Amino acid sequence: MPAPNATSRFSDRVENYIRYRPAYPSEALAILQSECGLAPGHIVADIASGTGIWTRRLLENGNAVFGIEPNAEMRQAGERLLSGFANFTSITGTAEATTLSDQSVDFVTAAQAAHWFDRERAQREFRRILKPGGWLVLLWNERVTDATPFLRDYEQLLSTYGTDYGEVRHERTTDAVNEFFDPAPFQQRVFVMRQEFDYAGMEGRLMSSSYAPGPEHPKHAPMLAELQRIFMAHAMAGHVAVDYKTRVYFGRLK
Repeated sequence: MPAPNATSRFSDRVENYIRYRPAYPSEALAILQSECGLAPGHIVADIASGTGIWTRRLLENGNAVFGIEPNAEMRQAGERLLSGFANFTSITGTAEATTLSDQSVDFVTAAQAAHWFDRERAQREFRRILKPGGWLVLLWNERVTDATPFLRDYEQLLSTYGTDYGEVRHERTTDAVNEFFDPAPFQQRVFVMRQEFDYAGMEGRLMSSSYAPGPEHPKHAPMLAELQRIFMAHAMAGHVAVDYKTRVYFGRLK
């Protein structure tokens, strides 16, 4: 089940989300083109489109995209950042109630978001709005937790100071992907990606996460002190690297 504050928990993270969250690799779009036949003429419902990181890839591909986003602050940021695309329509809605018409889209996508959805209700809604033979695509940028000494220390920092890190981290919830597609089969592809940060960027990346305690929280100051410590211990030429596996799941719903 989704967290009870799934819609509101990113409201005070928008600017850090825009600046420091990773984009999605070009290979993620390419696999949809080659395996699902994604073409510029296809209409896409991008669910929980947020600030539009994944949405932009689809718009640049020439797709008409309905960005479905329940959080007002995130939605307004997406509207601002994507205002140059005539083929973008911003909609106040949720995965479980998109407001779209029956059989109105060729693809439903959700990037970094499906673990927040009510899976049974969302699946029913996706079936309703997809055209016959339409595709469901779920994507996550999954942060690697143990590839380097810095990443191991950063994972420990999140476990120690994160408000509900163990409950909401998407690396655990991708196990439930089959529930979105069931009984239809689906495929998975994995791509690798990296971000490099100076200290200010790494702090911004941390504070873009919904489980990072904010300035009013008693854990905030000690968390940043620990981030400074591990950054200084591991930085090379003033930077640290955050590695990701981009997981793309796709299939036709029955």
